[in-house]
Amino acid sequence: MEIEIPCHFLCPISLQIMKDPVIVSTGITFDRENIEKWLFSCKNNTCPVTKQPILIHEDHLTPNHTLRRLIQAWCTLNSSYGVERIPTPKPLMDKAQIEKLISDAKASPHLQLKYLKRIRSIALESERNRNLLESAGAVDFLAATIKNVHESDEFATASDEALSILFHLKMSESKLRYLISKNGGEFLESLMQIMKHSSYQSRAYSTMLLKSIFEVADPNQLITLKAEIMKEIVYVLRDQISQQASKAALKLLAEVCPWGRNRIKAVEGGAVSVLIELLLETSDKRHCELILIVLDLLCGCAEGRAELLNHGAGLATVSKKIFRVSRVASERCVRILNSVCKYSATPRVLQEMVQVGVVGKLCLVVQVESNLKSKEKAREILKLHSRVWSNSPCISSHLLSSYPS
Repeated sequence: MEIEIPCHFLCPISLQIMKDPVIVSTGITFDRENIEKWLFSCKNNTCPVTKQPILIHEDHLTPNHTLRRLIQAWCTLNSSYGVERIPTPKPLMDKAQIEKLISDAKASPHLQLKYLKRIRSIALESERNRNLLESAGAVDFLAATIKNVHESDEFATASDEALSILFHLKMSESKLRYLISKNGGEFLESLMQIMKHSSYQSRAYSTMLLKSIFEVADPNQLITLKAEIMKEIVYVLRDQISQQASKAALKLLAEVCPWGRNRIKAVEGGAVSVLIELLLETSDKRHCELILIVLDLLCGCAEGRAELLNHGAGLATVSKKIFRVSRVASERCVRILNSVCKYSATPRVLQEMVQVGVVGKLCLVVQVESNLKSKEKAREILKLHSRVWSNSPCISSHLLSSYPS
């Protein structure tokens, strides 16, 4: 038997029974979790129902106790039909309580892990709590805890816990900028040490946190990145800690490689060979695109091209991905081959490109590719080395017919 749920018990956003109904400044009632997500995560400032501006401070969400009690009574009345009674919401934390918790944690280093676990549970409860933690000074406390990573095993465990909380806070851009600018890069040094010595999970959190920080960082901070950081990011890719961490590491490299000597630092950290090996193994479309984007950036320097050519499967792997992944991937492959052919085309390299099928694939691009930029680049490459390739017996006759004259 289907139970008819009273419409005023449903949240207007999710159309599910409200567990913690609250009234916003426009007079409409929503479920707390849904409206907080709408206001804080999605960064909206209008009422989803009336479209009128609403106050977005957490104190302006007034609990609708009458409606909650009605919902609980209805759930109890229909319990025989399998309807579970919604629990009474816990009392909300306020800023003063969180500040006291942080103060107690600072005053009792031997109990710090206990306090950190409490802070973590608060952070995971709601978006509202995460905003309160940030405004109450939790970011400074957590960053200071992470700096103690090498003091003892106990501090190292606390550091891992603090890192986990920082990651789950999903900090504002201003806080992320503050972290990287404070104390002359000490926080970055701490993250690097965690990436060197901590568990896979903490290394993953560090990588994803670094990605968020570097996305909002000042260009001068990106230019001066240490080679060690680039190396540790490459090691995260090499060790394949998790798909989420690998994608974060790839996005991170794509973000920082255009700045200063970061491409060379990444190449010296072994990035090119790691990327080629990943390209050989991956079947995920987005993952493959990210790898090729980073490879394209690295092949913009002589060191990167040399590493690609020194890898036995480098040219063949890049060529093989044309037409097999996506338009974005094919475009990046042609760009990589264009960089090699323009600046690193020794007789040995040109001969290898014929033997492993690169030239044939470029002819195919000219023949069928719909992307004009990729087609033009492929035509440019083939014209550039036509004296070597145009009469090659390794290229099939139907492809030679599309060879640009």
